Amino acid sequence: MDVNEFAANYYRKRKDTDSLKWDALKERYGDENLLPLWVADTEFSVPDAVQQALQTKIKQGIFGYSLVPEDYFSTYENWQKRHHQQTFAKEWLFFSTGVVQALYDLVDCFTEKGEAILIQPPVYYPFFNVIQDKKRQLVTSDLISGPNNYRMDFADLEKKIKKYQVKLSILCSPHNPVGRVWKSEELRTYLNICTKNNVLVIADEIHSDLILPGNQFVSAAEIAKEEGVLENVVICNAPSKTFNLASLLNAHIWIPHVKQRESYQNWCQENRHTENSSLGQIAAQAAYQSGDQWLNNFLALVTQNYNWIKEQLYQYIPQIEVTDLQGTYLLWLDLRKWIPPEKVKYYIQDQAKLAVDFGEWFSTETKGFIRINLATSLANLRLVVKCLVEVNKMVKFEENYSKSNKRRHYKNE
Repeated sequence: MDVNEFAANYYRKRKDTDSLKWDALKERYGDENLLPLWVADTEFSVPDAVQQALQTKIKQGIFGYSLVPEDYFSTYENWQKRHHQQTFAKEWLFFSTGVVQALYDLVDCFTEKGEAILIQPPVYYPFFNVIQDKKRQLVTSDLISGPNNYRMDFADLEKKIKKYQVKLSILCSPHNPVGRVWKSEELRTYLNICTKNNVLVIADEIHSDLILPGNQFVSAAEIAKEEGVLENVVICNAPSKTFNLASLLNAHIWIPHVKQRESYQNWCQENRHTENSSLGQIAAQAAYQSGDQWLNNFLALVTQNYNWIKEQLYQYIPQIEVTDLQGTYLLWLDLRKWIPPEKVKYYIQDQAKLAVDFGEWFSTETKGFIRINLATSLANLRLVVKCLVEVNKMVKFEENYSKSNKRRHYKNE
């Protein structure tokens, strides 16, 4: 199946389906007529095997208390081996309703109020929320922006860890929103700095399956195993981004070290008595067992969309800087050479009628950026480019008008 066949078979119109992305535009943006490019889910239905597994369960007509399917772990383990050459032990695995919920729980478990937690902006904004909501001290070590890409500032990272006595660091890998897939040596340096300073690392690896050609994802757990520092790492991931399963509320927490596992189990005994999502686990198991080709096709579509929109923007609005996309289906755009940062909402939302994630949501330093979701149809992206080209005409007109006024002013003087 090629990309066009995949799109034709799996693309769905989601408006008026109680979709957060499509049907909450009035609530979130104040305008229900925007084209949604924001929240990280997709317009593509799940693999056929997932639908069939769920239909089989639904036909039973009983949704009482359930056990984790007996072979869930082996299916999940085989997926990790096939896709990431990753091995881990069954006793590492815990379940959560989502990675964000897992972060709230892990922060509560492994730190105390007032203790410092470090993140690397621009970064997924719930990272800020969990630290602030849990009344921990927020410490930031900003990524360094280079030509169309980002890297970690290791000197600043270690400086901040020591200065604020950081207890925990949240790693986004692959990174959302900048699309970096961290290399082994980057992860090794990061983990060694954290280990040397007794910092526990929680790695959010929810986008680990969404890797574009030419890049290779490596789990922080694999590097920690090589370095002999598994006690310093906790991993969070889920099938939700990979297979568009967010509402089925099934995510994974890996806790490799027995001491950390005991701490988490004790915390759960006092704070968490939630049942697992039976439908979420059934869907995930079917996806991990039979979703390889579906994922290959989906990634081919994302890659095609990325290459297409990058070429279009370069041709029509070259002032927009497109960050290299190595992983995720979320594209980070720098608009600052095109339009003033304070006018991004006016041009992008009010005029182009696009619902995007604004740069200042990810960092105070990235006002003037936007994040857009490429996991949609090429027809929608054509509309995006068309709207941006029309806005570009407005931008040029206003620039020319402003220059004309300045010349007139100087002449009168």
